[in-house]
Amino acid sequence: MSEDTKPQDDPAVAAELNGVPEDLVDLDKASDSLDDALSHLRSDLDAAKQEILYAKAETQNVRRRLEKDVADARTYAATGFARDILSVSDNLSRALDAIGADLREDDKAKSFIAGIEATAREIEKVFGAHGISRIAAVGLPLDPNQHQAMLEVPSADAEPGTVLQELQAGYMIKDRLLRPAMVAVSKKPD
Repeated sequence: MSEDTKPQDDPAVAAELNGVPEDLVDLDKASDSLDDALSHLRSDLDAAKQEILYAKAETQNVRRRLEKDVADARTYAATGFARDILSVSDNLSRALDAIGADLREDDKAKSFIAGIEATAREIEKVFGAHGISRIAAVGLPLDPNQHQAMLEVPSADAEPGTVLQELQAGYMIKDRLLRPAMVAVSKKPD
């Protein structure tokens, strides 16, 4: 039987197919519509697979961001408190700097001064335990990521842009800036 010829009409088959829609009876049309439907279903399946892959990738990205945010929150949770304690440390340092040599020799003041010095050491120890470190400044080139230039001082001895004096200490917490060092920077003499 060739494609151009139709099979002989059988009255029993015709009776059996009575009432069945024409597109289902014509096998060539039914085959084409099945192929079209199958092709359509395959393209829908491919699109659904692609959407699932995108959704999985997005979920994984969100999970990574959340894990990083949680890790950062743990690491830098004390940042606000540390900034507040820096002013206490500054005041303690100023108090120690203000003590003159004559007071250091006085027997009555020696134990008082020793207590203040012990408190300063304890603060430094606590800072170290929490990853808070002082920023080096004097003698280094100005680093805008760690130093804040408050004034320029003419100097023939130092390269322009070199930190000559630290006005207020700067601190880092782990790898983040907690407070910049406020410094005086050299410039060319006039």
